[in-house]
Amino acid sequence: MKRQHPTRRLLLIAAALCGTAGLHAQAQAQSDYPNKPIKLVVGYSAGGPTDVLARVLGQDIGATLGQPLVVENKPGVNGNIATDFVRQAAPDGYTLIVNTISHNVNPLLQPDRIKYDPVKDFTPISMVAVLPQLIVVAGDSPYKTLGDLVKKAQTGPSAVSYGTAGVGGSAHLAAALLEQRSKTQMNHIPFKGNAPALTEVMAGRVDFMFFPMIGVSDFVTSGKVRILAATTAKRHPDYPQVPTTAELGFPGFEDYAQPIGFIAPAGLPAPIAAKLDAAIATALNKPPMQARLKSLGAEVKHLGPAEYREWLAQDRTRWSQLIKSANIKAE
Repeated sequence: MKRQHPTRRLLLIAAALCGTAGLHAQAQAQSDYPNKPIKLVVGYSAGGPTDVLARVLGQDIGATLGQPLVVENKPGVNGNIATDFVRQAAPDGYTLIVNTISHNVNPLLQPDRIKYDPVKDFTPISMVAVLPQLIVVAGDSPYKTLGDLVKKAQTGPSAVSYGTAGVGGSAHLAAALLEQRSKTQMNHIPFKGNAPALTEVMAGRVDFMFFPMIGVSDFVTSGKVRILAATTAKRHPDYPQVPTTAELGFPGFEDYAQPIGFIAPAGLPAPIAAKLDAAIATALNKPPMQARLKSLGAEVKHLGPAEYREWLAQDRTRWSQLIKSANIKAE
């Protein structure tokens, strides 16, 4: 047998020891996690729904983990600036993003500009909630039911108009889905936010819109807004008199609800993902947290790392099919 040169043998032993030391250090880092604050990135401005949800959940999760979750807002390009920032961060569990529908939709709407894979380039940790929507019209609108509105839309292209907070947002995609399911072609009028769109709906200059559950109850009570339908799987306890879209002949809208979840860069070690998910689940199981999220228009829906990865893949397929068939283009 050929004997190894002593120097080479020493180098091989040193390499093996370094490898063992590296594995030990990695295991130690995972067992000690977290030992410093965690950055929680939000792709939208402070004070918006995603930001508020991030701060509410982050405070409770941080208490469980023993380290604060510090929210950092990086608004711009419909959340893509924040997404790209997190994609390039170290997969050590200290940089996370609170994702929304834009995580899956952005690459579909702008494939030439946004290149990331929403599943492969990230490590899904947890889904925490979905944000259902309401179909609303002005309080004095001639449309008393969703059937009335659809019947009018079926009389011809652009016979009915709808407002949104912009191209590719959850309200736009939901309306595009309604167009497809009702075999109509409506007039899309994008605004810079939900508030100005709702103002035009209440004034009767725009026929309807899909609006988040939070913030609409006062307008309903004052008679400025009428709700035609909810995109929930079952009637919402806050609006028991409002039928679901499924009841009215348009099933499946609950599958297209906007998700809120926690995602890390690709390569996050499974033990760290599991530890984060456990802290998130602990927060979501608390009745006060459930009540707080409900007050923000969210429905709690917890999925762990494997389930959330599968859900995101399915959701991507749903949006891809809709965007393609409805020929939705980015602004």
